[in-house]
Amino acid sequence: MMATLTALAALSIDMILPALPAIGASLGVARANDNQLIVSLLFLGFGIGQLFYGPLSDAVGRRPAAFAGLALFSAGCVLSLLSRSFPLMLVGRFLQGLGVAGPRTITIALVRDRFEGREMARVMSLITVVFILVPIVAPAMGQVVLAAAGWRAIFGVYLALSLLVTTWFAIRQAETLPRARRIPLTVGRIAAAARHVVSQRQSIGYTTAAGLVFGALIGYLTTAQQLLQQQYALGTRFPLYFAMVAFSIGAASFLNAGLVMRYGMHALSTWSLRGVFLSSLVFGMAAGAWSGQPPLWSLMTYLMASFFGIGLLFGNLNALAMQPLGHIAGTGAAIVGGLSTLISLTLGTAIGQFYNGTVLPLVVGFAVLSASAMLVSWWAGEGAGKAEGAGKNETQSARGTQRLLRDP
Repeated sequence: MMATLTALAALSIDMILPALPAIGASLGVARANDNQLIVSLLFLGFGIGQLFYGPLSDAVGRRPAAFAGLALFSAGCVLSLLSRSFPLMLVGRFLQGLGVAGPRTITIALVRDRFEGREMARVMSLITVVFILVPIVAPAMGQVVLAAAGWRAIFGVYLALSLLVTTWFAIRQAETLPRARRIPLTVGRIAAAARHVVSQRQSIGYTTAAGLVFGALIGYLTTAQQLLQQQYALGTRFPLYFAMVAFSIGAASFLNAGLVMRYGMHALSTWSLRGVFLSSLVFGMAAGAWSGQPPLWSLMTYLMASFFGIGLLFGNLNALAMQPLGHIAGTGAAIVGGLSTLISLTLGTAIGQFYNGTVLPLVVGFAVLSASAMLVSWWAGEGAGKAEGAGKNETQSARGTQRLLRDP
């Protein structure tokens, strides 16, 4: 069920990709790169929403916060479905992102309520497998719906899925946050929790690293349709090639569930970041020799190798950032998820807007962001005793923050 809630966000991103040109043409978009905003605005709402749902779930419980998000997502689906202008479409997508941030944030908090450390990384990796495998079929689903009923029907599918997931969650998911552990929803207490999160070197460091790495992912998502379907003239074969890249991420996330128990989160993250950086550096030089138009087979090899490395990072970076935050899991998940998403949105949108008909903006973006993430991860890991051996200080800090949050 947690995987399904998370997959709703992935469907919202990837199922719409084949329809971007049709939506732009229908709503009068003149510049092709502006169609990317249909993806970017969802991420904007997603990033902002996470900052809200975490504190809300810490105050009222996980279930009510999740229901609020699912209701907003449904409202955004209706608005996008009925939109007759591009600005209205973007408002609908923003609402969808604002809404889907609820179940996504609550999922992390629900898992953190039950697990911690390497075990949390293992569980998050298994959830991420579904989250990543959804893109294997989502663009194909979108293309089928687009061909059969037009782009508006895609938002009808989103709405039906939202209602189905809401019903399933209502029936099957028990509350995981006892009343005794809830934090009153006041500005002072939320500010105290936020200060605690950003003051933790491990949490803020790995949150920033996640934002840098996933900025490359958003850069790819916003340009994938132009890059593969138009630049390489794949046409209706676009979902197949998109699925190949998504499969490499899913395979890495699945393998990570076992590898993390053996090697640890810090080691796997370090190796993965080095791999993404080196592959981007080598392929960037090769792509430059081809004037930004390398053969399709070489591009796919590079993308699959790089995203395999990114797949190893999904669960590990989140778990590393959340490790000191078990006592405020909801607010911690909100700040970690929201801040990393806003960082990645800013960087990924910039990469997308630099798209110029070649692969160079994307590959250079991958190299720069992975190198930056390596530096930030090193800083965070050094400050946290390699992130997995500083439990005593973290426990003392947690107790102090709990007193601050709960005392009148």
